[in-house]
Amino acid sequence: MDNKLANFMLLSVKLVLATAFTITLVTTVSAQSDWTPNILSDGQPDITGMWNNVGATATPLELSDQFQGRVPSQEEVTEFIHARDIARKGAVWTGFENSRGVGAYENYWFDWFWKDTVVDAPALIVDPPNGRRPALTEEAKLARAYNVAHEHDSAATVESGDRCLSRGVFGMMMPTAYNNGKLIVQSPGYVMIHSEMIHNARIIPIDAGPHLDERITQWEGDPRGRWEGNTLIIESTNFKYVPNMRAPGTGGPGNAPQHTGRKMVETFTFVDENTLRYTLTVDDPATYTAPWTVAFPYKLDNEYRQYEYACHEGNYAMDSRLSGARVQERGLQER
Repeated sequence: MDNKLANFMLLSVKLVLATAFTITLVTTVSAQSDWTPNILSDGQPDITGMWNNVGATATPLELSDQFQGRVPSQEEVTEFIHARDIARKGAVWTGFENSRGVGAYENYWFDWFWKDTVVDAPALIVDPPNGRRPALTEEAKLARAYNVAHEHDSAATVESGDRCLSRGVFGMMMPTAYNNGKLIVQSPGYVMIHSEMIHNARIIPIDAGPHLDERITQWEGDPRGRWEGNTLIIESTNFKYVPNMRAPGTGGPGNAPQHTGRKMVETFTFVDENTLRYTLTVDDPATYTAPWTVAFPYKLDNEYRQYEYACHEGNYAMDSRLSGARVQERGLQER
Protein backbone atom coordinates (compact mmCIF):
# COMPACT_ATOMS: atom_id res chain seq x y z
CA MET A 1 0.00 0.00 0.00
CA ASP A 2 1.52 3.36 -1.01
CA ASN A 3 1.63 6.34 1.34
CA LYS A 4 -1.06 8.28 -0.51
CA LEU A 5 -3.58 5.44 -0.22
CA ALA A 6 -2.62 4.80 3.40
CA ASN A 7 -3.12 8.48 4.28
CA PHE A 8 -6.48 8.58 2.54
CA MET A 9 -7.64 5.43 4.36
CA LEU A 10 -6.57 6.99 7.67
CA LEU A 11 -8.58 10.12 6.87
CA SER A 12 -11.57 7.98 5.93
CA VAL A 13 -11.45 6.15 9.26
CA LYS A 14 -11.25 9.45 11.11
CA LEU A 15 -14.19 10.73 9.07
CA VAL A 16 -16.31 7.74 10.08
CA LEU A 17 -15.37 8.20 13.74
CA ALA A 18 -16.10 11.93 13.54
CA THR A 19 -19.53 11.31 12.04
CA ALA A 20 -20.31 8.75 14.74
CA PHE A 21 -19.28 11.22 17.44
CA THR A 22 -21.60 13.89 16.04
CA ILE A 23 -24.53 11.47 15.99
CA THR A 24 -23.98 10.60 19.67
CA LEU A 25 -23.94 14.29 20.57
CA VAL A 26 -27.30 15.14 19.04
CA THR A 27 -29.85 12.40 18.61
CA THR A 28 -31.71 14.26 15.86
CA VAL A 29 -28.78 13.94 13.46
CA SER A 30 -29.71 11.24 10.96
CA ALA A 31 -27.54 8.73 9.17
CA GLN A 32 -27.84 8.59 5.41
CA SER A 33 -31.56 8.27 4.77
CA ASP A 34 -33.44 5.97 2.44
CA TRP A 35 -34.49 8.99 0.39
CA THR A 36 -33.25 8.65 -3.18
CA PRO A 37 -32.37 11.73 -5.26
CA ASN A 38 -32.91 11.97 -8.99
CA ILE A 39 -30.16 10.34 -11.05
CA LEU A 40 -28.62 12.26 -13.94
CA SER A 41 -27.68 10.81 -17.33
CA ASP A 42 -24.05 10.23 -16.27
CA GLY A 43 -25.15 8.32 -13.16
CA GLN A 44 -24.60 11.15 -10.66
CA PRO A 45 -27.25 11.83 -8.02
CA ASP A 46 -28.71 15.28 -8.70
CA ILE A 47 -27.18 17.68 -6.19
CA THR A 48 -27.84 20.81 -8.29
CA GLY A 49 -29.28 23.78 -6.40
CA MET A 50 -28.56 26.64 -4.04
CA TRP A 51 -27.37 25.21 -0.72
CA ASN A 52 -27.00 27.43 2.34
CA ASN A 53 -25.17 26.82 5.62
CA VAL A 54 -26.31 30.06 7.29
CA GLY A 55 -28.15 28.03 9.95
CA ALA A 56 -24.81 26.77 11.29
CA THR A 57 -23.40 30.25 11.96
CA ALA A 58 -24.66 30.24 15.56
CA THR A 59 -22.78 27.02 16.32
CA PRO A 60 -19.30 27.66 17.79
CA LEU A 61 -16.28 26.17 16.07
CA GLU A 62 -15.03 24.51 19.26
CA LEU A 63 -16.87 22.63 21.99
CA SER A 64 -17.73 24.80 24.99
CA ASP A 65 -16.07 24.09 28.34
CA GLN A 66 -19.48 23.30 29.81
CA PHE A 67 -19.79 20.22 27.57
CA GLN A 68 -16.25 18.89 27.94
CA GLY A 69 -15.99 15.30 29.11
CA ARG A 70 -19.63 14.40 28.61
CA VAL A 71 -22.33 14.05 25.97
CA PRO A 72 -24.88 16.86 26.37
CA SER A 73 -28.57 16.17 25.93
CA GLN A 74 -30.47 17.40 22.91
CA GLU A 75 -32.32 19.87 25.15
CA GLU A 76 -29.03 21.34 26.45
CA VAL A 77 -27.66 21.74 22.94
CA THR A 78 -30.87 23.35 21.68
CA GLU A 79 -30.91 25.83 24.56
CA PHE A 80 -27.20 26.59 24.11
CA ILE A 81 -27.40 27.26 20.34
CA HIS A 82 -30.60 29.31 20.56
CA ALA A 83 -29.12 31.43 23.37
CA ARG A 84 -26.09 32.21 21.20
CA ASP A 85 -28.35 33.11 18.28
CA ILE A 86 -30.57 35.40 20.36
CA ALA A 87 -27.54 37.11 21.93
CA ARG A 88 -25.89 37.97 18.62
CA LYS A 89 -29.12 39.18 17.03
CA GLY A 90 -29.73 41.48 19.99
CA ALA A 91 -26.17 42.76 20.29
CA VAL A 92 -25.67 46.49 19.73
CA TRP A 93 -22.21 48.02 19.35
CA THR A 94 -21.92 51.22 21.39
CA GLY A 95 -18.19 51.90 21.40
CA PHE A 96 -18.04 54.59 18.74
CA GLU A 97 -16.71 57.38 20.97
CA ASN A 98 -13.78 55.41 22.40
CA SER A 99 -13.05 53.10 19.50
CA ARG A 100 -9.98 53.39 17.30
CA GLY A 101 -11.87 51.69 14.47
CA VAL A 102 -14.76 52.67 12.26
CA GLY A 103 -17.24 50.06 13.45
CA ALA A 104 -18.94 47.39 11.41
CA TYR A 105 -22.28 46.61 9.80
CA GLU A 106 -25.53 46.73 11.69
CA ASN A 107 -26.95 43.26 12.37
CA TYR A 108 -29.68 43.55 9.76
CA TRP A 109 -27.06 43.50 7.00
CA PHE A 110 -26.13 39.91 7.89
CA ASP A 111 -28.16 37.09 6.42
CA TRP A 112 -28.18 35.18 9.75
CA PHE A 113 -30.18 38.06 11.27
CA TRP A 114 -33.16 37.06 9.12
CA LYS A 115 -32.74 33.29 9.37
CA ASP A 116 -33.54 30.71 12.02
CA THR A 117 -30.56 28.87 13.44
CA VAL A 118 -30.24 25.13 12.82
CA VAL A 119 -29.59 23.08 15.96
CA ASP A 120 -27.29 20.31 14.81
CA ALA A 121 -24.48 19.83 17.35
CA PRO A 122 -22.83 21.85 20.15
CA ALA A 123 -19.75 22.55 18.01
CA LEU A 124 -18.67 22.44 14.38
CA ILE A 125 -15.55 20.42 15.21
CA VAL A 126 -16.45 16.74 15.64
CA ASP A 127 -12.95 15.27 15.62
CA PRO A 128 -10.85 15.24 17.81
CA PRO A 129 -13.54 14.02 20.23
CA ASN A 130 -12.87 16.93 22.62
CA GLY A 131 -14.24 19.27 19.93
CA ARG A 132 -11.11 21.42 19.89
CA ARG A 133 -8.86 22.29 16.99
CA PRO A 134 -5.43 20.65 17.33
CA ALA A 135 -2.61 23.01 18.20
CA LEU A 136 -0.62 24.75 15.50
CA THR A 137 2.88 23.48 14.90
CA GLU A 138 5.73 25.66 16.14
CA GLU A 139 6.48 26.52 12.51
CA ALA A 140 2.89 27.65 11.95
CA LYS A 141 2.93 29.74 15.16
CA LEU A 142 6.03 31.58 13.93
CA ALA A 143 4.39 32.13 10.54
CA ARG A 144 1.24 33.47 12.18
CA ALA A 145 3.28 35.93 14.27
CA TYR A 146 5.16 37.02 11.14
CA ASN A 147 1.86 37.65 9.37
CA VAL A 148 0.71 39.92 12.20
CA ALA A 149 3.96 41.90 12.16
CA HIS A 150 4.38 42.16 8.40
CA GLU A 151 0.89 42.00 6.90
CA HIS A 152 1.08 45.60 5.68
CA ASP A 153 4.63 45.52 4.32
CA SER A 154 3.31 45.16 0.78
CA ALA A 155 0.33 43.83 -1.15
CA ALA A 156 2.10 40.45 -1.35
CA THR A 157 1.94 39.94 2.43
CA VAL A 158 -1.74 40.84 2.85
CA GLU A 159 -4.08 37.92 3.57
CA SER A 160 -5.05 36.16 0.34
CA GLY A 161 -8.80 36.74 0.79
CA ASP A 162 -8.27 40.45 1.36
CA ARG A 163 -6.26 40.44 -1.87
CA CYS A 164 -9.32 38.96 -3.61
CA LEU A 165 -7.31 35.94 -4.76
CA SER A 166 -8.80 33.10 -2.73
CA ARG A 167 -10.23 32.39 0.70
CA GLY A 168 -9.28 28.74 0.31
CA VAL A 169 -11.53 25.72 0.82
CA PHE A 170 -12.17 26.72 4.44
CA GLY A 171 -13.21 30.22 3.45
CA MET A 172 -15.52 28.97 0.73
CA MET A 173 -17.24 26.15 2.59
CA MET A 174 -17.38 27.11 6.28
CA PRO A 175 -20.29 29.16 7.69
CA THR A 176 -19.40 32.83 7.89
CA ALA A 177 -20.91 36.28 8.45
CA TYR A 178 -22.56 36.58 5.03
CA ASN A 179 -22.61 35.12 1.49
CA ASN A 180 -23.29 31.60 2.75
CA GLY A 181 -25.22 30.43 -0.30
CA LYS A 182 -23.34 27.89 -2.45
CA LEU A 183 -24.57 27.27 -5.98
CA ILE A 184 -23.95 23.68 -7.09
CA VAL A 185 -24.24 22.90 -10.80
CA GLN A 186 -23.52 19.59 -12.56
CA SER A 187 -22.52 18.59 -16.06
CA PRO A 188 -21.50 15.12 -17.24
CA GLY A 189 -18.44 14.12 -15.24
CA TYR A 190 -18.25 17.30 -13.15
CA VAL A 191 -19.65 19.10 -10.10
CA MET A 192 -19.16 22.86 -9.81
CA ILE A 193 -19.47 24.66 -6.45
CA HIS A 194 -19.77 28.43 -6.79
CA SER A 195 -19.21 30.71 -3.81
CA GLU A 196 -20.55 34.26 -3.82
CA MET A 197 -17.57 35.46 -1.78
CA ILE A 198 -14.89 36.55 -4.29
CA HIS A 199 -17.11 35.02 -7.00
CA ASN A 200 -15.08 31.82 -6.76
CA ALA A 201 -15.84 28.50 -8.47
CA ARG A 202 -14.51 25.04 -7.60
CA ILE A 203 -14.73 22.60 -10.53
CA ILE A 204 -14.58 18.99 -9.32
CA PRO A 205 -14.07 16.20 -11.87
CA ILE A 206 -15.90 12.96 -11.01
CA ASP A 207 -14.13 9.59 -11.33
CA ALA A 208 -11.32 11.37 -13.17
CA GLY A 209 -8.34 9.20 -12.24
CA PRO A 210 -5.14 10.28 -10.46
CA HIS A 211 -4.32 13.77 -9.23
CA LEU A 212 -2.10 16.18 -11.14
CA ASP A 213 1.65 15.87 -10.88
CA GLU A 214 2.61 16.98 -7.36
CA ARG A 215 4.66 19.84 -8.83
CA ILE A 216 1.44 21.48 -10.07
CA THR A 217 -0.21 23.27 -7.14
CA GLN A 218 -3.41 25.31 -6.91
CA TRP A 219 -5.04 27.73 -4.48
CA GLU A 220 -7.90 25.34 -3.58
CA GLY A 221 -5.95 22.18 -4.38
CA ASP A 222 -6.56 19.59 -7.08
CA PRO A 223 -9.94 17.93 -6.35
CA ARG A 224 -11.13 14.46 -7.34
CA GLY A 225 -14.73 13.47 -6.65
CA ARG A 226 -16.65 10.22 -6.57
CA TRP A 227 -20.11 9.12 -5.49
CA GLU A 228 -20.75 6.35 -2.98
CA GLY A 229 -24.50 5.94 -2.87
CA ASN A 230 -26.02 9.29 -1.83
CA THR A 231 -22.66 10.68 -0.70
CA LEU A 232 -20.32 12.82 -2.78
CA ILE A 233 -16.71 12.44 -1.60
CA ILE A 234 -14.10 14.98 -2.68
CA GLU A 235 -10.41 14.40 -2.03
CA SER A 236 -8.14 17.41 -2.65
CA THR A 237 -4.33 17.45 -2.80
CA ASN A 238 -1.68 19.59 -4.57
CA PHE A 239 -2.36 22.72 -2.54
CA LYS A 240 -0.39 25.85 -3.31
CA TYR A 241 1.77 27.17 -0.50
CA VAL A 242 0.08 30.34 0.76
CA PRO A 243 1.88 32.03 3.67
CA ASN A 244 -1.10 34.10 4.82
CA MET A 245 -4.52 32.47 4.31
CA ARG A 246 -7.52 32.89 6.60
CA ALA A 247 -8.72 29.72 8.35
CA PRO A 248 -11.00 29.05 11.32
CA GLY A 249 -9.60 28.95 14.83
CA THR A 250 -5.95 29.83 14.29
CA GLY A 251 -5.58 30.34 18.04
CA GLY A 252 -4.73 34.02 18.14
CA PRO A 253 -4.31 37.07 15.91
CA GLY A 254 -2.98 36.43 12.44
CA ASN A 255 -3.40 33.58 9.99
CA ALA A 256 -1.49 30.34 9.59
CA PRO A 257 -0.06 29.23 6.25
CA GLN A 258 -1.47 26.64 3.87
CA HIS A 259 1.24 24.12 3.02
CA THR A 260 1.78 22.05 -0.12
CA GLY A 261 1.43 18.77 1.83
CA ARG A 262 -2.17 19.58 2.79
CA LYS A 263 -4.90 17.03 2.09
CA MET A 264 -8.62 17.68 2.46
CA VAL A 265 -11.51 15.21 2.32
CA GLU A 266 -15.10 16.49 2.04
CA THR A 267 -18.38 14.60 2.04
CA PHE A 268 -21.85 15.77 1.00
CA THR A 269 -24.50 13.28 2.12
CA PHE A 270 -28.20 13.58 1.30
CA VAL A 271 -30.22 13.39 4.52
CA ASP A 272 -33.43 14.28 2.69
CA GLU A 273 -34.37 16.29 -0.40
CA ASN A 274 -33.69 19.59 1.41
CA THR A 275 -30.67 18.71 3.57
CA LEU A 276 -27.04 17.83 2.92
CA ARG A 277 -24.77 16.67 5.72
CA TYR A 278 -21.34 18.19 5.05
CA THR A 279 -18.02 17.17 6.58
CA LEU A 280 -14.51 18.49 5.95
CA THR A 281 -11.32 16.85 7.23
CA VAL A 282 -8.01 18.71 6.91
CA ASP A 283 -4.62 17.02 7.26
CA ASP A 284 -1.80 19.57 7.02
CA PRO A 285 1.02 18.30 9.27
CA ALA A 286 3.15 21.39 8.70
CA THR A 287 0.32 23.60 10.03
CA TYR A 288 -1.66 21.47 12.53
CA THR A 289 -0.32 18.87 14.94
CA ALA A 290 -3.13 16.45 13.99
CA PRO A 291 -5.93 16.15 11.39
CA TRP A 292 -9.32 17.57 12.37
CA THR A 293 -12.88 17.45 11.09
CA VAL A 294 -15.88 19.80 11.02
CA ALA A 295 -19.48 18.85 10.24
CA PHE A 296 -22.69 20.82 9.72
CA PRO A 297 -25.77 20.87 7.47
CA TYR A 298 -26.43 22.65 4.21
CA LYS A 299 -30.09 23.41 3.51
CA LEU A 300 -31.64 23.79 0.07
CA ASP A 301 -32.42 27.50 -0.35
CA ASN A 302 -33.42 28.24 -3.92
CA GLU A 303 -34.82 31.63 -2.87
CA TYR A 304 -31.28 32.81 -2.12
CA ARG A 305 -29.75 34.93 -4.87
CA GLN A 306 -26.05 35.36 -5.46
CA TYR A 307 -24.91 38.82 -6.55
CA GLU A 308 -21.69 40.08 -8.06
CA TYR A 309 -18.90 40.19 -5.50
CA ALA A 310 -16.65 42.81 -7.04
CA CYS A 311 -14.13 42.74 -4.17
CA HIS A 312 -11.41 45.38 -4.85
CA GLU A 313 -12.67 46.53 -8.24
CA GLY A 314 -13.18 50.27 -7.80
CA ASN A 315 -12.31 49.90 -4.13
CA TYR A 316 -9.43 51.72 -2.46
CA ALA A 317 -8.95 49.45 0.53
CA MET A 318 -5.58 48.01 -0.50
CA ASP A 319 -4.06 51.39 -1.35
CA SER A 320 -5.45 52.96 1.81
CA ARG A 321 -4.28 50.26 4.23
CA LEU A 322 -0.75 50.15 2.79
CA SER A 323 -0.38 53.94 2.59
CA GLY A 324 -1.78 54.19 6.13
CA ALA A 325 0.89 51.79 7.34
CA ARG A 326 3.60 53.96 5.75
CA VAL A 327 2.20 57.05 7.51
CA GLN A 328 2.18 55.14 10.79
CA GLU A 329 5.81 54.09 10.26
CA ARG A 330 6.90 57.68 9.61
CA GLY A 331 5.17 58.75 12.79
CA LEU A 332 7.05 56.16 14.81
CA GLN A 333 10.36 57.19 13.24
CA GLU A 334 9.81 60.86 14.08
CA ARG A 335 9.21 60.20 17.76
